[in-house]
Amino acid sequence: MTKERYGKECKICSRPFTVFRWCPGARMRFKKTEVCQTCSRLKNVCQTCLLDLEYGLPIQVRDAALRIKDDLPRSDVNKEYYIQNMDKELGKIDATTPAGAVGKSQAASDLLMKLARTSPYYKRNRPHICSFWVKGECKRGEECPYRHEKPTDPDDPLADQNIKDRYYGINDPVAEKLMRRASAMPKLEPPEDKTITTLYVGNLGDKLTEKELRDHFYQYGEIRSITLVARQQCAFIQFTLRSASEQAAERTFNKLILGGRRLTIKWGRSQARQGSSAARGDGIDPMVEELEPVPGLPGTLPLPPSELQNNFFNLAETDDSSAPAVQTNIPPPTMPPPIPPTMLIPPPMPRPPPGIRPPGPPPFFFPPHVRPPMRPPGIRPPPFNISQPPLFPPGTAPAIPQLPPNPAPLVPPGTLPTPSLKQGAIHYPSQDPSRLGAAQAIAKNKAWAGED
Repeated sequence: MTKERYGKECKICSRPFTVFRWCPGARMRFKKTEVCQTCSRLKNVCQTCLLDLEYGLPIQVRDAALRIKDDLPRSDVNKEYYIQNMDKELGKIDATTPAGAVGKSQAASDLLMKLARTSPYYKRNRPHICSFWVKGECKRGEECPYRHEKPTDPDDPLADQNIKDRYYGINDPVAEKLMRRASAMPKLEPPEDKTITTLYVGNLGDKLTEKELRDHFYQYGEIRSITLVARQQCAFIQFTLRSASEQAAERTFNKLILGGRRLTIKWGRSQARQGSSAARGDGIDPMVEELEPVPGLPGTLPLPPSELQNNFFNLAETDDSSAPAVQTNIPPPTMPPPIPPTMLIPPPMPRPPPGIRPPGPPPFFFPPHVRPPMRPPGIRPPPFNISQPPLFPPGTAPAIPQLPPNPAPLVPPGTLPTPSLKQGAIHYPSQDPSRLGAAQAIAKNKAWAGED
């Protein structure tokens, strides 16, 4: 950071002041103070970005939320006289407190709490767009300290901002954008049930206690009870009056910060509706909202007929004494037999190292006590008798059924044509009797039989 005494003149009062210049970070542009300390303290704004020091919002948004109307003189003579008198007053008060009309306004604003910026905005520190790159003439490449990006639409109102309009809170495009965003933000509508006086407070954290909640919400009205749920990090605050709960919900919704955490504010649920749902006994969760059935889906199935209600499964029970009794002595279900343990497979034998052959099986021999007796030399074994005793004694053999002498043919005669070989009709060489010697064999058979 560099400091230069009376290096520049103020953009508002045109008086020379001490200028500070620094670089906020790598690949960022150098920034410097634009207005003097007197002008910044009059509006309680930053000397560089001209945003409110407490909320980080433009001056026009802050003045509209706090309903401040500070008409500073703009002519040269009146402006010098006004600034000279304000310097004397600022020297008498603390330098850390706001001065002017902002210091006199101590009322809190719900709009400022909703739009307050709690995280830093680093995009404002980026370098400007390289005008030579836009023309296609930049020769620095990556060493260029400016941004090589396409500029925004020139018709965009955010592209044309004036430092004096921002300071005086007139025609500020950033402020108008934030005001439109505030008008479109959701609101917490009170429920129709007038008996609900309970507010749900979430995102409490581990350090927030019941005493801190009571000290903050007691300003809106009398509190009946506070239920703190440490596990869910939430609490339920019940007021005695409905007007007090509505006022607390309106002033704390989306803008209450306790212990460095933004709390979630919602309305509690109707206890009467929960009790009616629980008293029905239909098994429906009271916390679940009842929805209308979807059109087009089939309805519930009808009950089975009365003759099928008294069965093994006890589909229905009746209190009518005339109806048959429902079976209650249902035998217990049979358990399947236990699954036998699986057989363990022995592990494989280890393989011998290479180059060593495993030992072969031992030679086959009989032990001494099992060895068969030796036959003495010169003695032959008796011959094997083929004759076998009869299976059945004489006269007891069963009768064997005999077939008729001329069984009936399976196919009646004349139903299938009998293939006949015509004279001279030879299809294959094996059918020629003269070639195979069939004629000579037939003649020898006839001579041997005495036929001529």
